[in-house]
Amino acid sequence: MIKKLLKGNEAIGEAAIHAGCKLFFGYPITPSTEIIEYLSKHMPKVGGTVLQGEDEIASINMCYGASAVGARVMTASSSPGFSLKQEGMSYLAANQLPVVVVNVNRSGPGLGGLGPNQGDYFQCVKGGGHGDYRTIVLAPSKGQEMYDYTMEAFDLADQYRTPVVILADGMLGQTMESIELKERPTVTLPEKDWAADGCRGRAKRKIAMYNLTNEEGEVTALRLQENIERMRETEQRWENYYTEDAEYLLVGYGTCGRVAKSAVQLAREQGIKLGLIRPITLWPFPEKAFQELAHIKGILTIELNAGQMIEDVKLATDRTIPVHLHNRMGGMLISEHSILRKIAQIFNLEVKV
Repeated sequence: MIKKLLKGNEAIGEAAIHAGCKLFFGYPITPSTEIIEYLSKHMPKVGGTVLQGEDEIASINMCYGASAVGARVMTASSSPGFSLKQEGMSYLAANQLPVVVVNVNRSGPGLGGLGPNQGDYFQCVKGGGHGDYRTIVLAPSKGQEMYDYTMEAFDLADQYRTPVVILADGMLGQTMESIELKERPTVTLPEKDWAADGCRGRAKRKIAMYNLTNEEGEVTALRLQENIERMRETEQRWENYYTEDAEYLLVGYGTCGRVAKSAVQLAREQGIKLGLIRPITLWPFPEKAFQELAHIKGILTIELNAGQMIEDVKLATDRTIPVHLHNRMGGMLISEHSILRKIAQIFNLEVKV
């Protein structure tokens, strides 16, 4: 292992190279731009290619073509650019083509600002494009996880033949941290007998879902749903932090999950039994993490949006536990002290902040 000081965005770029990705198609948009800049400098050194498409729509469709022939490929953008990729995401999901898509969230709606935000939660976890599909969504909370989860995203994409989304934000993308890097391995890609490779490839599968009859369409949709259910059952991931004896619970991902840990530590110093569930997969949402919570008196979700993840928390708890929201918007960050004040207000606790 070697350590290197990198921005979160740069850690994603380095991880892609280490994972054997040789193709990147994208379009620069702040606060994700360092990804394409880093890869433009370093990917050609390992025989890879970085191409700036004329826009985000072109870029995601370039990924479609590269994935269809079995290549490991990645694209990256930020909120409005990610929105433009949604039709391509739907086509990738429909044809079970693996690709890694990074969204370094900025605020919105509309053009928004560059500050940290989590307003793209719905768009990412519900499937922002048309039709019935889901993609795995990983939510790192620090630079090391930006690297680790990107490495893993390529394996998950190949395993389930699906797009995998890395959902970060401007804070994570721009913060420099010491990252432990793996020595650049010789990556052996899994066999992809489904990939188009001339006449042999075309004989094995159809790459496009055009002109299907209703009956063929239903068969295809049901096959996709079976894959989705496999992902839902096996890929739920989360971190428990002081949950064993907790009476009150925070739920936060990404930057919010990181701040919430500090709030838990401060609360514990004052004798308040506060814990944290940090979702790592936003889809599939870690419903299993909420199955044994009879001892919890109340839950507070920590979000940088108007309240989006809170809906999944309520569903996961079957509305048997009071669930409240503490949020900021527009690029503003939440502090650990504001979390404690909110806990004190909602649950009538004595807290020193």
